[in-house]
Order: sequence, then C-alpha cells, then structure tokens
Amino acid sequence: MNISFIMGNHRWRKMKSGLVTVLCSLSALLVAAPLALVFYHLVRNGAVAVSWSFFTELPKPVGVTGGGMANAMVGSLQLLGLAAIIGIPPGVLGGVYLAEYGSSRGNWMLRFVADVLNGVPSITWGIVVYGLAVLPFKGFSAYAGGLALGLMMIPLIMRTTEEVVLLVPNGYREAALALGVTRWKTIVHIVMKTASKGIITAILLALARVSGETAPLLFTAFGNRFWNHDLTQPIAALPLQIFTYAISPYEDWHHQAWAGALVLLVTIFLINILVRMLTRNRTARVL
Repeated sequence: MNISFIMGNHRWRKMKSGLVTVLCSLSALLVAAPLALVFYHLVRNGAVAVSWSFFTELPKPVGVTGGGMANAMVGSLQLLGLAAIIGIPPGVLGGVYLAEYGSSRGNWMLRFVADVLNGVPSITWGIVVYGLAVLPFKGFSAYAGGLALGLMMIPLIMRTTEEVVLLVPNGYREAALALGVTRWKTIVHIVMKTASKGIITAILLALARVSGETAPLLFTAFGNRFWNHDLTQPIAALPLQIFTYAISPYEDWHHQAWAGALVLLVTIFLINILVRMLTRNRTARVL
C-alpha cells in the first residue's frame, strides 16, 4: 500500500478527531456558560447585602433599610422537613414496589403516571393543594406548603429509587433466599442496604429541586414577615421572600433579594456536591 496514502489518511483522521474535540469542548462551554454568568451576576449583586444581620435578623418595616431573612431561612427548613415527612416514605416504598413487586402492566402504568407527574408545572401542584388543604381549612399554613412540596418529591424519589434498586445484582437476592431468608427481609436488609446511598441521593435531589420552588408556596404557605410559632398559620420561605423583595420598588429590598438568591443557589450547589460525593464509585461498588 502506498505510504503517502497511509500518511494522508492518518492526518485526515487526526484532523477529524481534533475538529470533533473542539466542537465537544465548545458545546461544554456553551452549557456551562449560562450557569457561570448567573452565578457571577448573583455574586456581583448579592454579595454586598450578605452579612451577619442578613442571617440573624427579621425583615425591617417597609422603607427601613437593613434587616435580614432569618425567618425565611428557618421557614424553608421547616417546609422541607414537612415535605420530607410527606414525600420520602411513599417515594421510597413506591420505588421498591416497582423494582421488586407488581405485574408488568401495573408497573408500566405506575411508571407512566410518575413520569407525567414529574413534568407537571409546580404551580399546578400549588393550585391542587390550595383546593385540598387551604380552602377547606380557610387559611394558608405551613402544613399546606409542606404538602405541596412533598407531593412534588414523590414521583422523583420513586423513579430514582426504582432505578437504584434495580442495579443491585440478582445474585444477592438469590443467595439470601437460598439461605431461607424471607423475601421482605431480603429486600429490607440486603437490597435496600446495598442501594442505600442511591436512595439517599434520590432524596437529596428531590429536596434540592423543591427547595427553590415559589409558585406552589404562593398558594399554600403564603409568606410571613415574622417568626412562625404555629404550623397551621402562614409561614415565610426563602423563595417567597426573594419574590416579594424582587417585585418591590425599594432598592434595599432588591439587594436583599439578590442576596437571598445567592444563598439559595449556594445551598443547592452544596447539596449537589454532597450528592456527587455519595454517588462516587457507587455503581462500581454495587456491581
């Protein structure tokens, strides 16, 4: 074979490989650029308002500068706690059921419904819970807000838990059953224990998703400028406070809204880092 032809073909392959590498690198930059710009914009506009008082003080009266969002941060934690109580048990158990029990037709229907619910706009969840928990009790409450967020978590946790449980090799189940261990004990003590990191990951991802939701809380939690001592009353939340401050005509509130958005983004960023740490080498260990 002609040596010059071989060399020319080799150079052409290298050029194509280099071109594809450049295109992939540019695509990665295009994907990361919006996040970097958003983070830069939040730091530039919100860092000036981040201070110790921002984390420890209540909002000041209208027209008075200063204050903070301490009640909103605590309120968000309370809402996430309620959402976790409502959303985690049915989500995890539903995922285990899809992976270990049920018929193929029934499981297909459950997966389809869960996938549809994952795509439902968050404001729809808020309207549904408004009709279920706000109108009948004639008042906004932390319970209603937690219910809306918890319902949003269920399909996400369910589908992720199912995928993680299915990663556990069947050999683990067969070995336990061969030793006389009952099926439910095999699932609880072997399958779920093996998949525990993945299940925790699913829970953290669901919490990260709902932690920044505003629309469902407008219809359920409503917001509060003071400390909440009764979960049957309206409660503050960080996304709600950011929304209220962002649409206000006051410059100081705008700065605090940027600061709140920065805190919220950093919190979600830290949760995602924790998820990455938990999922590192998880698949290799399971397999």
